[in-house]
Amino acid sequence: MARKKKTVYVCQECGYDSPKWLGRCPGCGAWNTMVEEFIQPEEPAAAGPTGLSTGAKPQPIGEVEVEDLPRFTAGSEELDRVLGGGVIPGSLVLIVGDPGVGKSSLTLRVCAEVARQGRKVLYVTGEESTRQVRMRADRLGALAETLYVVAETNLATIETHVQKVEPELLVIDSIQTVFKPEVQSAPGSVSQVRECSVDLLRIAKGQGVAAFIIGHVTKEGNLAGPRVLEHIVDTVLYFEGERNAEYRVLRAVKNRFGSTNELGIFEMREVGLVDVPDASKLFLSDRQQDSGTVIIPTVEGTRPLLVEVQALVAPTPYVPPRRTADSVDIKRIQLLLAVLEKRVHLSIGACDVYVKVAGGIRIDEPAADLGLCVAMASSFANRLPRPKTIVFGEVGLSGEVRAVSQAEARVSEAKRLGFEHVILPAKNCRQLQGEIRGISLYGAESIGEALKLAMPK
Repeated sequence: MARKKKTVYVCQECGYDSPKWLGRCPGCGAWNTMVEEFIQPEEPAAAGPTGLSTGAKPQPIGEVEVEDLPRFTAGSEELDRVLGGGVIPGSLVLIVGDPGVGKSSLTLRVCAEVARQGRKVLYVTGEESTRQVRMRADRLGALAETLYVVAETNLATIETHVQKVEPELLVIDSIQTVFKPEVQSAPGSVSQVRECSVDLLRIAKGQGVAAFIIGHVTKEGNLAGPRVLEHIVDTVLYFEGERNAEYRVLRAVKNRFGSTNELGIFEMREVGLVDVPDASKLFLSDRQQDSGTVIIPTVEGTRPLLVEVQALVAPTPYVPPRRTADSVDIKRIQLLLAVLEKRVHLSIGACDVYVKVAGGIRIDEPAADLGLCVAMASSFANRLPRPKTIVFGEVGLSGEVRAVSQAEARVSEAKRLGFEHVILPAKNCRQLQGEIRGISLYGAESIGEALKLAMPK
């Protein structure tokens, strides 16, 4: 006897399900995101144990055999760095970003580079035709003999193609267009995305295929679909950068085979995304010495980067004054403004404050605090900072300057690019005295002392 289908309402943002329709999702608080979906009723379970077993027995962890993961290069040094050293067979990688940021261009270039190594690659497109992919490949110079392309959205058919081609790299563009006929919901829904991702994980692990799947984002910049998708895959890569911006940043927010502190930097050109090997030099190429501009050495993973911070502080008759920050946490700016007004007695509370990081690199680490304070104070006083100087250090609420990690790497990068002065925490300065020559070090105990060193009379 046929069993009756069950209807549930599922939030398309977080995957919360409810037996009845709700205007606001109790899980994430989003409005008008509950969509009706049909689920197949479960058959009665047979008697006895179910499921599959590997037959493995518990053993002491010290006796578990360890071997190096076999990796192969993706043809991009920046992508290899973010992945942790290369692509691992059997891994499932999710690439997320805004429309037009360069996800398809990067993956198509990677497919061509991997195919030129003599490996088979299968590119599955669900949003474009094969002719459109060929036209983009001609523009990017991404033609290779062992690169196969197919326009398909049925997951069962995709699995058949994988079995016939036997690729070493599989690309799905995008996961929101793939569907399983057994799931009674539209492509891109929570149920379809979740079930298709689980099957793709099975294909990748079972056949040893490295799989890249492309995902869309919501207007808030988060992954479209259920959050469980991020838990299924091995690696989650986020593309940062505006569509019209020159640079793109690829950051790992999850990586089971490497660090999540690394980032890759790309430049958008006519031939697509190109690696940027010396990002610090590129970010400082258009720099102009002016009040409110300070160079900050930030560390992303193992790579030190010199970025330019720009601040504009201007009096305003409007109440309350505006506080705007680009690529910096606005709450951090508000905290540092309070420290400047309380500890250094800068009457900055009645001024509009705008802070921006040139190049689009987002700064999150506390080591940028001192540089941000110097930039805002320099703009407020309309005084030029000391030329050829970098500034870094963490600022406490009492105005003290605290030591930061990897100070030697930051100073060495500044020396390589021709800077002559460094203003840093006093503790870091004492540690580096005598170790690095050819550059002047100025240690600061407090933010007031740092401002005097950065803007001498």
